[in-house]
Amino acid sequence: MNLIDRVREVLPPKHRELAKFIVVGGTSWIVDTGLFTLLSHTVLDGKVITSKFISVLISTIVNYILNREWSFSNRGGRARHHEVSLFFLFNAVALGLNLLPLWFSHYLLEFNQQHYSRLTVSITDFIAANIIGTLIAMVFRYWAYRRWVFPDDLKDEGKLPAVESPTAEADTTR
Repeated sequence: MNLIDRVREVLPPKHRELAKFIVVGGTSWIVDTGLFTLLSHTVLDGKVITSKFISVLISTIVNYILNREWSFSNRGGRARHHEVSLFFLFNAVALGLNLLPLWFSHYLLEFNQQHYSRLTVSITDFIAANIIGTLIAMVFRYWAYRRWVFPDDLKDEGKLPAVESPTAEADTTR
């Protein structure tokens, strides 16, 4: 039995969407974090806000494709152009939420290279942008996606065939 089959067996169906969202988020986080680190230490050295903006924008595109095709594949209810517009609108809000801790630590608390070593600033930027900011934005995104971007459960509306679980037959014999 492979890992995915084991997770399906253990995880209740109502939590599978959240698990997929977390996997997609982790993938997007790797894209975001890797690109942010690369940009902020090379071509955009010292321009952390610009670096983070670009890395979040690219990871958002990856995130939309993966969420649409996998995490929320059983949800929808909107025309694709409307769905994409809402997705990017809510991600713009989430981008602001993601940038706030970085801006706060870098400019208000002055964790920048004028006051601290490059290593200290890099660690502080990483924590503010890629941990605190990402967690705040993640909670907002999951709520917004389910509420507005992918609002309808298409299985419940009969638009998608229901996938039977191996335990469904056992439940009907009781």
